[in-house]
Amino acid sequence: MKIEISKTSKIVSWVIAGILTALFLFSASGKLFLHPEQMGQMELGDWRVIIALGEITSVLLFLFAKTNKLGTLLLSSYMGGAIIIHMTGGISIAMPVVVLILVWLVAFLRNPELLKVK
Repeated sequence: MKIEISKTSKIVSWVIAGILTALFLFSASGKLFLHPEQMGQMELGDWRVIIALGEITSVLLFLFAKTNKLGTLLLSSYMGGAIIIHMTGGISIAMPVVVLILVWLVAFLRNPELLKVK
């Protein structure tokens, strides 16, 4: 059974998804081109290209309707890793936590059946 999504929920989810997409693409471009030395400081310099490509792939899967559940799962995993890296590096976890909550919010707005208990 498909649950009908209100027009407001669709608009809000697309706006937040667009903002998150821009954020993740900017983050990935930073890993690739702008500030690769930051990855070296976290001892992830050798992995920066793979991490950036994973980030881009995940956010593109998250953006499109047919693959947004898989994208949500991948971005949740990615942000979980970011939270761990922040915790071990003594950096505030506020930003990755907020981003993760927004990813879940979009997932629930787009797929209200995720909240339904069977």
